[in-house]
Amino acid sequence: MALAQSGVTAFNAFERLLRWIPFLFMQGFLFNVLISVLAMAIGTVLGVLLGLGLTSRTPLIRKPVQAYVAFFRNAPWLVLLFIILLAFPFQVTLFGWVIPVPGWMKTVIGLALPVSANIAEVVRGGIQSVPTAQWEAAESLAFTRQQTMWQIILPQCVKRMLPPWMNWYAILTMSTPLCSLLGVNEVISLTRQAMESEGNRPELLVPFYGFCLILFFLYCYPIARFTKRLERKFAVKS
Repeated sequence: MALAQSGVTAFNAFERLLRWIPFLFMQGFLFNVLISVLAMAIGTVLGVLLGLGLTSRTPLIRKPVQAYVAFFRNAPWLVLLFIILLAFPFQVTLFGWVIPVPGWMKTVIGLALPVSANIAEVVRGGIQSVPTAQWEAAESLAFTRQQTMWQIILPQCVKRMLPPWMNWYAILTMSTPLCSLLGVNEVISLTRQAMESEGNRPELLVPFYGFCLILFFLYCYPIARFTKRLERKFAVKS
C-alpha cells in the first residue's frame, strides 16, 4: 500500500537499482576491497614485527609493544578513524613537493592500526604454539635465537596463523563501510548518492542497502568457509 501511494512499486525500485549496480560495484565496492587489501597489507607487516616484539626477551622492546597492542586492540575503530582524519594533515610538503593526503589514505592507516595489534597477537600465539622441544633442539645445534626464529619457528607458524589472519581480513573488509562516515566515496557513500539521485525515496532503502549487504556477504562468506576448512586442516593434534 505504501509503495503504491508513493508511486514507486517494488518492480520500479528494483529497476532503478539495476541502473546503479555497475556504478556501485565498480566504483564503490571494489574501492572497499582496495581499502581492505591495503590496510591488511600494512597491518600484517606491522603486526608481524609487533608479534616478534611481544616474544622478545628484552623488556625495553616487549613492554612498549605490549602497551601498543593493548591500546589498539581495545580502541573503537570508528573513534580511531576520526582521530586519524583530524590529526593527520591534508597535505605534506616534502623537498618542495606538496603531496596531498586524501581521506581514503587516512582510513587505510586508521584501519591498519587496530589490525596490526590483532595480527601481533596472532603471531605471538603462533610462535608460542610451537613445542619448546623445537627451541631446545635448535639451541643444541648452536643456532642463535634469531636463526631459530626465522629458519625453524616462523616457517612452522605460517599454516597455524593463516586461518586467524584470514578471519581478521574478513572482519576488516566488513568494517570498511565505516569509511563512509568520514566522507570517503566507497559503496555506502555512493549508495546514498544514488538514492538521492532517484528522489531519496524511503522505498529504495531496502533494495539499495540490501544490494550492499549481498555484495559483502558474497565476498566474505567464501573467506569464512575457507578459514573453517584451514582450521580443521591445520588443527594442532593433542
